[in-house]
Amino acid sequence: MTVSPRSPRPFPSSAHSTAAPVRPVPARKEHRERPNLTDPSFWQLPHVARAEAFARLRQFDEPQYFVERPGSRWRSERGFHALVTHADVVEASRNAQVFASAPGATTPEPARWVRALFGDSMVNLDAPRHTQLRRIVSRAFTPRILSRTEEDIHAVATRIVDDLLTSRPDDFVTAVASRMPFEVICNLMGIPERERPGILDQVNRASGDIGVARDARARLRMPGQGLLALARMQGMIANLGRERRRAPTDDLISALVRADIDGQSLTGRQLGAFFSLLMVAGVETTRNAIAHGLDLLSRHPEQRELLLSDFERYADGAVEEIVRYSTPIIQFRRTVTRDHRMNGHDFRRGDKVVLFYASANRDESVFPDPDAFDITRSPNPHVGYGGGGPHYCLGTHLAKLEMKALFGELLTRVPRLRSAGDPVLVPSNFDNRVRSMPCAGVPVPG
Repeated sequence: MTVSPRSPRPFPSSAHSTAAPVRPVPARKEHRERPNLTDPSFWQLPHVARAEAFARLRQFDEPQYFVERPGSRWRSERGFHALVTHADVVEASRNAQVFASAPGATTPEPARWVRALFGDSMVNLDAPRHTQLRRIVSRAFTPRILSRTEEDIHAVATRIVDDLLTSRPDDFVTAVASRMPFEVICNLMGIPERERPGILDQVNRASGDIGVARDARARLRMPGQGLLALARMQGMIANLGRERRRAPTDDLISALVRADIDGQSLTGRQLGAFFSLLMVAGVETTRNAIAHGLDLLSRHPEQRELLLSDFERYADGAVEEIVRYSTPIIQFRRTVTRDHRMNGHDFRRGDKVVLFYASANRDESVFPDPDAFDITRSPNPHVGYGGGGPHYCLGTHLAKLEMKALFGELLTRVPRLRSAGDPVLVPSNFDNRVRSMPCAGVPVPG
């Protein structure tokens, strides 16, 4: 993978002016000094170094172009424009007619045979199919289900802290951060206890292909292993969906498979695809935000003390700032559907753009002192749950409730709990994943 030494077209001189004159392409020296977002080694850099690199990219007058697959005699060059400013990420997010999620929002895009076998995830769909599926899912979240889920969130948080005080674990991620969203989602969906260990095992296998630093043997083995795990998990959920159609209960799976929105409900394959999305959007992202949250509060004791001084007053701001600062999902991809000018830059039909939420959340033109962790930051228009538009995260409210409930229990009942070392991160260009993190401060019983 290489970085293009030049942009494929001349750019206007201002990223926010529609009448600016065309400037020449920057000198080769300037391009050599910019970070290479397609190089796996970039995603193994410390987060501080990556934040500094994105800050340099935001200083360019136009979105920079990176080559993922160099052209040859037989095939054309493939690359993407990196959207790194808050303004570009928000506008592209909200203009789904021009910046489409299909054929795939992830990098790399899912192969056609994978989409045909497993079905399209909502993140890879556009209107009208996306609108239809989102309407079915939204209607399934009835007031009764939401009310019961909010009560369950507090019960799960209490149970997790009870177990923490009893077992005094070494790893915060496994004992606390992973459990909270997984148990809440399983309870919400109505997953029987007997099925949960198997689903958790398949989730761990399916997400094992997430990093960029695997050795050659793992690169060959993991994709097949991940797809097999995904197939098994979706099979489990499809079976549950068939059971709920015959004998519905008061859970989300029953609501989804029995919904009647314009004569439509989720099929078994759509249910499996939605559940797989929940495992990433609803479990992995919240899990990582919780882990980063404890680490941030441990590294910034003055912010922790402020939060403890009046939890109800500062908790919502703390949750927002944890999400902004850690940005659990780093980026998503879009495909340009027609020639379009945005913020002074011309895009052509078929262009690929990548929305770097991690960069937008540190944009100094929007967030004063963006590298500071400040739970009183207001306003805080971060894009940690997306930049708005039709793909804004459906589970945003649920994730915030989980984080607030869990940190309320932790800080009240285990006030000395802290991270006891650097979190072990998974090098990834997709999510800010914490593999494990040592913790300390749990009192000895008695």
